[in-house]
Amino acid sequence: MNDKRKAVVLLSGGIDSATTLYIAGKSGFDLYALSFRYGQRHQVELQAAEKIAALCGVARHITLDIDLRLFGKSALTDDIAVPKSRSVDEMAADIPVTYVPARNTIFLSFALAWAEVLEAGDIFIGVTALDYSGYPDCRPEYIAAYERMANLATKASVEGKQKLKIHTPLIALTKAQIIRQGHKLGVDFRLTHSCYDPSEAGEACGKCDSCLLRMKGFKEAGIPDPTVYRIHQ
Repeated sequence: MNDKRKAVVLLSGGIDSATTLYIAGKSGFDLYALSFRYGQRHQVELQAAEKIAALCGVARHITLDIDLRLFGKSALTDDIAVPKSRSVDEMAADIPVTYVPARNTIFLSFALAWAEVLEAGDIFIGVTALDYSGYPDCRPEYIAAYERMANLATKASVEGKQKLKIHTPLIALTKAQIIRQGHKLGVDFRLTHSCYDPSEAGEACGKCDSCLLRMKGFKEAGIPDPTVYRIHQ
């Protein structure tokens, strides 16, 4: 009989979510990975998520379809140019156009629903408040508020059978620290994908905020970045 606790892990296919998946596994949980095809222009990340989930030996991996292009208003889901070649200061100046309205709220709600069905009291999400693009739904106060709401919203918590915990193991780490931790855990970074605006063949642009933060993180971590960027070809 398997007595291990179950955890739902949000898995995009990037460095942060892959490292979070490995942390959850190292913590002794049975892993249930959840990804989303939400109309993002960088759907190649879902291929990365599949490979990472398979390599990590998850109990089940689900990819849900939600078409956030119907709402738009983001460079990831609409005909809006992805910002390129920005400095870190420029990235931090305001909430960028790559922010997808309410994305983490939507993702966490599906994770909450699946966790309730699985009778799992733990959800892992790879948000980080440092070295990031200023998204409001990556802040500690947002996660704390969502966790409070979740514990008012489920049958198990209302009946006192289970308290839900949202784990954010990366929230206070820089990208370099995340990469070092992932490297230590054995994450195969060759499988991960970060680019917001990849080519049709899935090649990283090397100029969007996500690519630049990835390159900066690997450089500061002192670990070679296995990504082949179009700007270097």
